Amino acid sequence: MTRADLSVVLPTYNHARLLPRALDALLAQSLPAREVLVVDDASTDDTPAVLDRYARRHDAVRVVRN
Repeated sequence: MTRADLSVVLPTYNHARLLPRALDALLAQSLPAREVLVVDDASTDDTPAVLDRYARRHDAVRVVRN
């Protein structure tokens, strides 16, 4: 699959319930980004678990935790 030569940065903090919708939308683009960089600002909810699941399933998803 051809990928756009760009990166998307998605900041998050305690948005576990919203992340699947946002990440699914980014990954479903007709020309997906080469990289989806999610920056988690030390979330205390299930955000880290959601991000781990997406990072395991999608090579383009990279996670940075503060």
